[in-house]
Amino acid sequence: MADGPIPVSVLTGFLGSGKTTLLNRLLKDPALADTAVIINEFGDVGIDHLLVEKASDGIIELSDGCLCCTVRGELIDTLSDLIDRLQTGKLQRLKRIIIETTGLADPAPVLHAVMGHPVLLQAFRVDGVITAVDAINGMATLDAHEEAIKQAAVADRIVITKTDLPEAQSELPALRTRLAALNPGADLIDAADSRTGYAALFECGVYNPETKTVDVQRWLKAEAYREREHEHDKIDHGHHHDHRGNHHHDVNRHDTNIRSFSLKHDAPISLHSFDMFLDLLRSTHGEKLLRVKGIVQLEDNPERPLVIHGVQQIFHPPARLAAWPDGVRETRLVLIVKDLPESYVSQLFNAFLDRPQIDMPDRAALFDNPLAISGVKLG
Repeated sequence: MADGPIPVSVLTGFLGSGKTTLLNRLLKDPALADTAVIINEFGDVGIDHLLVEKASDGIIELSDGCLCCTVRGELIDTLSDLIDRLQTGKLQRLKRIIIETTGLADPAPVLHAVMGHPVLLQAFRVDGVITAVDAINGMATLDAHEEAIKQAAVADRIVITKTDLPEAQSELPALRTRLAALNPGADLIDAADSRTGYAALFECGVYNPETKTVDVQRWLKAEAYREREHEHDKIDHGHHHDHRGNHHHDVNRHDTNIRSFSLKHDAPISLHSFDMFLDLLRSTHGEKLLRVKGIVQLEDNPERPLVIHGVQQIFHPPARLAAWPDGVRETRLVLIVKDLPESYVSQLFNAFLDRPQIDMPDRAALFDNPLAISGVKLG
């Protein structure tokens, strides 16, 4: 582990989304030499993965079920085995791990396997989630499967496949608009673009290996969420509704359950208050937090920001940066949530910052009685 933790990327997408073709192409890229690919098989015959071309040493198949349930323990064993092989010299080099999930799998348990395991955290770091979406069937898949919506919502990179097929052209504009609304912070990448290789899909983390610097702006993309919020304001203030009060464009009900937004605060925050805010959010609505990223200015050392990253109720141990990377000294949080109103989260945040609003508890009330805020059910 001389070069630091090994990056782990999760490749997800529905069956037929073109994941395997994409993976085959990526594995031919010299930049992905020394990559271990962990493939999760669903069912007895792995038809979806027959095309993967790689020496058998590099591919570890998890055959006992889908990653979102029984395989998590096996995945931890598999990753532990890779560490063991490296330490004993059975495996000479390992630069990256790609975990490919089955079409129906939720990427969250895969991220939890690394983020929530103290030993694995010493050896690995979560790089990002890459979600493949099929240009031809993507809209229908998003309509039919809430899992597909979540896969798109938690992605760092969304790769649209099959864009070069003639029948895809009519679907593409609406699909791009929908994906950008679901996840404003993800890069939308065209699989047919010749530049869609290693550099476009990987290195999603805080550290930018190209510049050898910490690049929070690229990782957080907080501005994209704020631009999206302004667009929503414009739509809400215009009268683009039909007689039932729906928006003028037909958004599937699953899409409306997913919200992405940013919170910011320009003064240092006490560690105790921030911990309480996160703990209360996590303990009461953990399942609804699809992804939380942030950079936080704390009172105890305002010069050294804290970086946080969570998936549902599991948070990566926070890291302190040596300095503010982009000169903007303010707390910035980005949240992607399911079935959780933005107003609830922002009111909770304001209460802990001692910025209470009318008819809302102040910080003292929350510390004394967490039941004072509506929507919180303890026990």
